[in-house]
Amino acid sequence: MLRTLKQANPLTLHKKGTYAKAMLALAAVSFLWGTTWVASKAGVKGMPALQLASIRQLAGGLIYVSFFAAKGTRFPKGNQWWPVIVLSLLNFFLSNGLSTWGVKYISSGLGAIIGAVFPLWLVVIALITGSTRLAPKAIIGFILGFAGICVIFYDHLHDFFNADFRFGIIISVAGSLSWAFATLYTKKQATAFNPYFSIGLQMIISGIAMGGVSWLSGQHIPFSEIPVESWISIAYLAIAGSVLAFMAYLYALQHLPTEQVTIYAYINPIVAILIGSWLFEEKLNSFIIVGGLVALAGVYLVNEEFRKKKTIPPPESDQAPASQ
Repeated sequence: MLRTLKQANPLTLHKKGTYAKAMLALAAVSFLWGTTWVASKAGVKGMPALQLASIRQLAGGLIYVSFFAAKGTRFPKGNQWWPVIVLSLLNFFLSNGLSTWGVKYISSGLGAIIGAVFPLWLVVIALITGSTRLAPKAIIGFILGFAGICVIFYDHLHDFFNADFRFGIIISVAGSLSWAFATLYTKKQATAFNPYFSIGLQMIISGIAMGGVSWLSGQHIPFSEIPVESWISIAYLAIAGSVLAFMAYLYALQHLPTEQVTIYAYINPIVAILIGSWLFEEKLNSFIIVGGLVALAGVYLVNEEFRKKKTIPPPESDQAPASQ
């Protein structure tokens, strides 16, 4: 699977990258994708979330497509468009759109944790469909992940009386579930399209669709009324989150073992929690710290088991994180 992805990647470098450069790229991914949750939180303070996600995705997608088109990458033809369209719905319209909308009502750290534990959904899907036989390690991981989430939300029980908070949690969980389905779908369709070029196409398609929904639902404001802070957030999300971080991710994936690269998924939430508590004074206490670490430990066990059995792909090896 990884070899197929590398062959499809026009960014493959002819010169072997050094270990130090690859580790630096991995560090950049771990930090930048963690900060995107905070940037989204800052952006939606001044404008509708769907409008922000739409502009961000269109900008990032155009940069991607322009780059790959300049490299001579061919556009999909005929039925090759269907996987791109399906993934634009799952990866960006639903997963990224809902997670961006969610941080309007919940903390960026909490949104990052919900996004990071999406591999637990793979266990649920496997149990329901019977698609794979789960080993004890996967079951233990799921239990740990669920226990960690319970610890986190214990301190938020009173917040559930707030309708906005409940709504933010629901759509964030829905976004995480959508990303899990996108992961499974990518595994089945990986040989049907160039997954890297497809990312840009998915962003453009979902950006246009989300912009339409935002406009039809009245969840938009004139461009002239978008505050400077939101424009800065959009620029950061499109350039740093969608382009630079993903380029660094590809470089790290080419020059480091896949298992080592996936460590970014466990660092992203920590970055989001720490920066969110610093910039927005978001709640940071022992419940969030302990619960988050326990949940991520559970995710690690689930990922390890599925990676070993190779019945479900390690999500991080095939695509970028849901948000961001």
